[in-house]
Amino acid sequence: MAGGHDGQRLTATVRGYVQGVGYRYYVLQHARALGLTGFTRNEPDDSVTVVAEGPSSLLAGLIEAVRRGPEGADVQDVQISWGPATQEFPTFRIAATSQR
Repeated sequence: MAGGHDGQRLTATVRGYVQGVGYRYYVLQHARALGLTGFTRNEPDDSVTVVAEGPSSLLAGLIEAVRRGPEGADVQDVQISWGPATQEFPTFRIAATSQR
């Protein structure tokens, strides 16, 4: 995990054909390879949420992967917001689907 003063939190909502195609596992692999922390989860509206923390330069690499998606996915839209890192996540994981 990357420490330092450049900690940012990225929150992305990914829409398209992104559930049932290994999208969360794809994000998990990329985030862990970059040393980021956070989570990804399916949402009841068929979107996927990605929350990741780390240096902005590494988060930019994750954004590229999120926009691309795994083979079989069809990413239509990615909405991104930024905030300060909270450092609440020990690692990057797949979280349970949110209940709304």
